[in-house]
Amino acid sequence: MLNDVEMTPGIQERSGLKERPEAVENRGTILIVEDDPRLQRVLRRIFADEQYSVVVAGDGQTALELFRSERPLAVVLDLILPRISGRELCQTFKGLASDTPVIILSAISEVVDKVLLLELGADDYVTKPFSPRELTARVQAAVRRQQKTKVASTYRFDACEIDFKRMSAWRDGNPVVLTSHEFKLLKFFIENAEHVLSREVLLNAVWGYNVYPTTRTVDNQILKLRQKLESDPANPRHLLTIYGAGYKFVP
Repeated sequence: MLNDVEMTPGIQERSGLKERPEAVENRGTILIVEDDPRLQRVLRRIFADEQYSVVVAGDGQTALELFRSERPLAVVLDLILPRISGRELCQTFKGLASDTPVIILSAISEVVDKVLLLELGADDYVTKPFSPRELTARVQAAVRRQQKTKVASTYRFDACEIDFKRMSAWRDGNPVVLTSHEFKLLKFFIENAEHVLSREVLLNAVWGYNVYPTTRTVDNQILKLRQKLESDPANPRHLLTIYGAGYKFVP
């Protein structure tokens, strides 16, 4: 476990600095968001040794800028940060790129806090002190899950068949007319199947609102999708309401 670890000498500490492994194939970029310089160095070395490029942010605002510029393969995120909290960052990251895994690394002890993080969009969590092997395994597993859930041109669930490329839909063999926003919303749900998505995340990802006019926009759109795609819209099996948290798509 990493509790009090000797730091690797000679590794620079500046936030935003990128370390790339040499003479090996790059596996992608990992964004580390952590304000402790000692732990930054440990995490940088852990992922560099696994042939990842690594960028490090010591505060929330720098993390957001690096997320936008670097388009990382995955994010390892502490919760207690200067400028923007880890919880807010997690939600923002998922709104900007829902398919980028976010793994929380923090001293989480309460089950309710862990559940809240997953509801905010986190893909997994690792508690401090941590095992380097466990952390890299969880990051790699989250990346594999996201790669597997990328939506094909044609997607089928229950009696529905959706062709996203042609923007066509059928239920029980009959054509169903969906709006462009309904296609976009459904695709986002499918890409994040089994994840609880808040109304704010859905608005940001599907409508692109920075200032939300009303979360009823999401409710009304999901109601219409249920009416068009669910066999029993009053008792949906696929587009589920998670009371107090948001919605979840179950294939």
